[in-house]
Amino acid sequence: MLKVGIIGLGQMGSMHLANCLHMNNVKVVAVADPSERALKRSTVFGRYKIYADYKQLLDNSHDLDAVIISVPNHLHFEVVKLSLESGLNVFTEKPLAINTQQCENIVKSVRDSGRKLMIGHNLRFVDAIEKMKASLDRGHIGSLETATIEEIVNGPFSHPVNPVPVAEWWLDPQKSGGGALMDIGYHMIDLFRFFTGEDAKVVFSNLSYKYNLPVEEGAIVVLSTSKSSIKGIINVGWYQRSVFPRYNFRVILHGNYGYLSTEKFFPRNIYLHAVKEGLKNFLRRISGKKLRPLSYTYYYEAYYKELKTFFNCLENDLEPPVSAVDGLKAIQIIEESYKLSNAKKSD
Repeated sequence: MLKVGIIGLGQMGSMHLANCLHMNNVKVVAVADPSERALKRSTVFGRYKIYADYKQLLDNSHDLDAVIISVPNHLHFEVVKLSLESGLNVFTEKPLAINTQQCENIVKSVRDSGRKLMIGHNLRFVDAIEKMKASLDRGHIGSLETATIEEIVNGPFSHPVNPVPVAEWWLDPQKSGGGALMDIGYHMIDLFRFFTGEDAKVVFSNLSYKYNLPVEEGAIVVLSTSKSSIKGIINVGWYQRSVFPRYNFRVILHGNYGYLSTEKFFPRNIYLHAVKEGLKNFLRRISGKKLRPLSYTYYYEAYYKELKTFFNCLENDLEPPVSAVDGLKAIQIIEESYKLSNAKKSD
């Protein structure tokens, strides 16, 4: 049984907590968050040691195997590094950290500590993405030439159905690391590297500041792989009102023999999919079989799958499929994109 602590009980931390309850090999024994309200809300799921300061959790980490970290971007570096130094394996939300220097420091800490670290690049675990990667690897579209990867959403601006204030760190580049490119472009860049299996360089970068925010609300970045010169077009934005399950996300892979698109793999009707999966889980429950948490949401199931993969790596001494180096590579490309765009503005 893996004993786990959770640091940060916001939306993502709470989801990770709930997902852990569906894993037979995992027991959450401690949680930490400075919000008394968040700590109280977590007790709905069970009983744990509760800490208002995550450092107190780490000071009492002798009975923990791992921590799940879900805190604001600017806190990632400190929390991840101290967790590794406490001898714990780490699952952390993206980004690994907010700049290259911090990421390089964490990569070294992982190596020195001998612990395992995995980053929550959840889009790799979406069913459609997994199927596309398998099809690409089997050569179904020949040699990959171009990948178009895009996501346009609300960003930190909630839709009118459930308005909430935007946390101040979101719009502070010193704390967030950037805007839409750092937030969702990070995932798109990682998917490009995931599909190509290569490092990439930035060919073109254009950032949008139409909202006059301190951070960009949109970005278009063109990438090229270092060896095979596969091109990638990254298009991201925070400027579109959307209400789940509407999700403006897609990947199109063009090869010299054909193409693949997420549109071919996504459920045709997300509502019908939810009903079918809900019924399947009901039948699994009454027959004593294992449930598939969040399968009815389709996209959110990836959060369960990535966490399960992390724990499987701990149990079987495997290297996590998303490493600290993957996080570093994504941040390097983002920083390169910011530099290129800023250089154009100053010309």
